[in-house]
Amino acid sequence: MKQIPMTPRGYELLKTELNKLKSVERPRNIQAIEEARAHGDLSENAEFDAAKERQSFLEGRINELEYKLANADVIDPASLSKDIAVFGTTVVLENVDTGEEVEYQLVGPEESSIGEGRISVTSPLGSAILGKALGDEIAIQAPGGRRNYELINIL
Repeated sequence: MKQIPMTPRGYELLKTELNKLKSVERPRNIQAIEEARAHGDLSENAEFDAAKERQSFLEGRINELEYKLANADVIDPASLSKDIAVFGTTVVLENVDTGEEVEYQLVGPEESSIGEGRISVTSPLGSAILGKALGDEIAIQAPGGRRNYELINIL
């Protein structure tokens, strides 16, 4: 069984989604299946087919969330050392070429949202940042060309 690192925020988001799927979405879909069944001939019933397909999706997602929550290794960023960039830390990078500063929290794939400043440790930039200390340079090959950053702060 592989531990899945996540922040407390990410863990709570997954728990909330699982609860909604089980308490709202699943019962709503069961009702849709019953209503479609009431229309008679199931062989030509598009509503029934759609509801069964939705049921399959819901059960798959519920299973996936239950697995991730059961194997979660919740890491509180507040308890981490600020010496090197590790999962959960927030880093400030300076683009060596432009001087532009960006701030990212290193999170798992489930929690990543570039627009909200959270990048996955499995992304090219995220994995390049891991293990770096203040002053270290980080070079990555991005779709728009090579980018060079300096790690200027670990929060």
